[in-house]
Amino acid sequence: MNKTKFLILRFSSIGDIVLTTPVVRCIKLQYPEAEVHFATKKQFKVLVENNPYIDKYHLLEKSLNPFVKALQSEDYDYVIDLHNNLRTSIIKFRLSKKSFSFDKLNFKKWLLVNLKIHQMPNIHIVDRYLKTVESLGIKNDMRGLDYFIPEKDKVQINESYIAFAIGGQHATKKLPTSRIIEICQKLNSKIMLLGGKEDSSAAEEIEKAVGEKIINACGKYNLNQSASLVQQAEYLITHDTGLMHIASALKKKIVSIWGNTVPEFGMYPYLTEFKIIENKELSCRPCSKIGYSKCPKGHFKCMNDLNLDF
Repeated sequence: MNKTKFLILRFSSIGDIVLTTPVVRCIKLQYPEAEVHFATKKQFKVLVENNPYIDKYHLLEKSLNPFVKALQSEDYDYVIDLHNNLRTSIIKFRLSKKSFSFDKLNFKKWLLVNLKIHQMPNIHIVDRYLKTVESLGIKNDMRGLDYFIPEKDKVQINESYIAFAIGGQHATKKLPTSRIIEICQKLNSKIMLLGGKEDSSAAEEIEKAVGEKIINACGKYNLNQSASLVQQAEYLITHDTGLMHIASALKKKIVSIWGNTVPEFGMYPYLTEFKIIENKELSCRPCSKIGYSKCPKGHFKCMNDLNLDF
């Protein structure tokens, strides 16, 4: 039997790529003789290189032209576009293969952000991703998200702790440092702060205010190692971040804190135990489908007035 070759397109970012993993797995396991390729940006190689359901990955660096030429040489049967932007439209056009494209529901998102008219379907983005390949007979196996930590990146911690991912891609998706301190002071456990180098100064401020129950891991571990630390935690407190989706893949309990964005966009924790913390009293929320560098109204009530009892 000839192999059926699939190319899956998703170029960013951490959380979005992790959310595509059920599509990858379900195609690989449910389609006879499937060969699954995945195309993403070079900086996200860590998310695809350890996935046993991906037979080959293709990494975009700068120029699209040589990248597309390499894809053309693969002679795919199907292209599964889970990004659906201008770049992936060019790739689909130039490959000239049968393609299936994810519906981003941009107009419905616009209505929710700009007019506060809620027409988003009550369906998780993972199930919307899977609808993209429904006509191929692919069904949700209900096994949730995947994240594979290689042995070399497994970190052994010999004490009990709560993990707190303090970072976020946009400022309006993150609690102010003073409010993170407030949470940490209430907890009666060791708390491991997770984040990148850009979160180090905030982590130091938290450590100084809260004291010795803080374990500051910000900027000290790579993404796989951070995932290993999440895996060993009692549970994870997090903003709407990539680590939240990695924690879902690891079947961890999650306390998910939302600022200017809303779970109604469909990107809340998937098939794991979770609690949403959000301020539902504001007429200005959501103010964006992604986030801003600062609150457009200047008051940042979605985080400043948030009830942090959980």
